[in-house]
Amino acid sequence: MEQLRIAAVVGARPNFIKMAALLREMQQRAGITSVLVHTGQHFSPEMSDSFFRDLCMPQPDINLGVGSGTQTEQTAEIMRRIERVFLDAACHLVLVVGDVNSTMAAALVAAKLGTPIAHVEAGLRSFDRSMPEEINRIVTDALSDFLFVTEPSGRKNLIAEGVPENKIFFVGNVMIDTLLRFRARAAESAVLDHLGLRAGNYAVVTLHRPSNVDNSTQLGALLDCLRKLAEDLPVVFPVHPRTRTRIESEHLDTGDVLCIPPLGYLDFLRLMSEARLVLTDSGGIQEETTILQVPCLTLRANTERPATMEQGSNRLIGTRPAAILEAARAILANRGTLREPRIPDLWDGQASKRIVDILEAALGR
Repeated sequence: MEQLRIAAVVGARPNFIKMAALLREMQQRAGITSVLVHTGQHFSPEMSDSFFRDLCMPQPDINLGVGSGTQTEQTAEIMRRIERVFLDAACHLVLVVGDVNSTMAAALVAAKLGTPIAHVEAGLRSFDRSMPEEINRIVTDALSDFLFVTEPSGRKNLIAEGVPENKIFFVGNVMIDTLLRFRARAAESAVLDHLGLRAGNYAVVTLHRPSNVDNSTQLGALLDCLRKLAEDLPVVFPVHPRTRTRIESEHLDTGDVLCIPPLGYLDFLRLMSEARLVLTDSGGIQEETTILQVPCLTLRANTERPATMEQGSNRLIGTRPAAILEAARAILANRGTLREPRIPDLWDGQASKRIVDILEAALGR
């Protein structure tokens, strides 16, 4: 019997967290061969090794080494390099995750070649097309043959866009598969000791969205807010390279905020799990804090993950520093600004199994 060959494409850090569970599941199937393609999008060499190690992932079969650039430059270069990979690999399916440029670029090339596409984390919408990620989501979903959704809003959005229901599968969240698998190992991390922190007595911040960090006035206002919050408790800020460049080039003041380099997966999971509060503009962190049941304030005007607000511990607070500080201090004072969180349906650690079951049944040779 012929092997089902699947090209699994990853690029940026969140892709690896999601793909780790899918690769593990595919490797356990005798009838599936996976080809891991790393585009090299926004992934520093010093972080790469630790991420593969933390997630117990195999080294990529192919690394395109694309690197950074404008949205258009990066997307075009990924497309140019990945076409030959798909042709040589002769895969029966291209599997993409999330909403980064690598996801859309791989989907575009696969569609041109007539190769079926599976999109994991389909249907999420912020309804804000100024976000590059929103464009990537819409295009990838329009091209995909299998659309795997993490929450009911994904199915609702896709149906509203005219996607046939037989292409849509509600399977749960592969990012949570990875979190649940590695939570015990993350608890052994010594990151709190290294940073001099006490569990439950610090806040964690991440900022990387262009709307928050590319405008120096906006970023300066957010940093001022964080400096004030640091008067109440330690504030730990693993600084994304994009954000660090802006802070340094604009000589912005971070005060007593503890700015550190980006962490590996296990260290960051431990840091989040023991935090009193998380402030972020990341989509994935909204989901992870929901499972960890850590209060999360999302510093954006919108979110593509409404389940984290409807059922989880996330609150969409916007980007006004006064509102952020007020909400953060209310949480610290235990004034009940976040209701009791629940775990969204099918966020149970089995999403990758459901996905691979569906693909194997539909495409098994």
